[in-house]
Amino acid sequence: MKTLIKGGRIIDPKSGRNGVFDIIIDKGKIVEIGNDLEFTIGDVIDVTGKYVIPGLVDAHCHLREPGFEYKEDIETGTQSAAVGGFTSIACMPNTNPVADSESVIKYIINKAKQDGSINVYPIGAISKGQAGEELSEIGELKFAGAVAISDDGKPVKKASLMKKALQYASMFDITVISHCEDLDLAEEGVMNEGYQSTVMGLKGIPSASEEVMVARDLILAEYTNTPIHIAHVSTELSVDLIRNAKKRGVKVTAETCPHYFTLTEEACKDFNTFAKVNPPLRTDKDVSAIIEGLRDGTIDIIATDHAPHHIDEKNVEFGIAANGIVGFETALPLTITYLLKTNVLTLEQIVEKMCVNPSRILGLNKGSLEVGKTADITIIDIDEEVVVDVSKFKSKSKNSPFDGYKLNGAVYYTIVNGKFLVREKVLL
Repeated sequence: MKTLIKGGRIIDPKSGRNGVFDIIIDKGKIVEIGNDLEFTIGDVIDVTGKYVIPGLVDAHCHLREPGFEYKEDIETGTQSAAVGGFTSIACMPNTNPVADSESVIKYIINKAKQDGSINVYPIGAISKGQAGEELSEIGELKFAGAVAISDDGKPVKKASLMKKALQYASMFDITVISHCEDLDLAEEGVMNEGYQSTVMGLKGIPSASEEVMVARDLILAEYTNTPIHIAHVSTELSVDLIRNAKKRGVKVTAETCPHYFTLTEEACKDFNTFAKVNPPLRTDKDVSAIIEGLRDGTIDIIATDHAPHHIDEKNVEFGIAANGIVGFETALPLTITYLLKTNVLTLEQIVEKMCVNPSRILGLNKGSLEVGKTADITIIDIDEEVVVDVSKFKSKSKNSPFDGYKLNGAVYYTIVNGKFLVREKVLL
């Protein structure tokens, strides 16, 4: 059945559209975009006053399957993503077994086709078992369907191994995503090193533990003349290092996550384990730098780093609690509230950072609304107030520090391959 989406304001930086248009969908594709379109047979959706944007693309999330299905699985993770307006997501390899082989990559792809509701793209491991000793078969991962390689959750400790990873990835035209953390400097800290960690009597993680590795990987990318993508940037100096590298012509892209432009280490007060994340929440100065990096284009992507954990892994002493925040269902409202409503970014720039750039960096044919393309579409009301209620999350896990927050930005429709997954804010 054809669908006519009528009267919405399309924001699509890739095609240059910013205005009120109608869209006709047929057989999963966008077949027409124009004004005053009509047809007699089909589904007509009037979205007057709402914004029609490409389906959101998340370049960094954790679906936990295979191996940790008690935290999340592909079915619940993709449902959670759909409710948040995401139509395509790339999942990290720190599963059990690690996604370091053709068999695990294909398992994830096939399971997503069977149980998933949106497009799922696996990311393969840089090193076998994420042990940091021996390169995975990068070509094998690429041909199996991996869209990037990363040891996310762990850094690649050996500079020689990261250099080889960049060189091999360049041969196979696959993106390297670096988790920048010097474990020797981190010294098993549990939150940002500073006033708050001192007051709470907790071992701190210095910002240098991130920045040293950012500097190393920028140097390696420049030396090998190959692209690198820096994950979850959280500090002022990291932003400065990336900004300066870009000016020198280094092929670097970077991402941050909503919690790094909305929260500081203060959120860890009262030993709130829902605010325990890696890299840790930093200071006001760092938050300001992250926001400026988003504003001036130093940071290319807003990713969720959706990291579900069972309540038993959070309801423990701060020092032994798992790191991570669930992010699919809060990412867009946090971005609208803290960046759009404060005039840091325009909606076009948000679409670039949450649709266009992730698609480009991962080599996906997504992130735009054009005739002939697959109909992956998100329709939002940027003014409607939403109150975060973790008990209503579609994710299996509820580990979010944003429970009770009043935000702007409601997802009304999520359409994947022409199929409605969310309609009038309800998951179908």
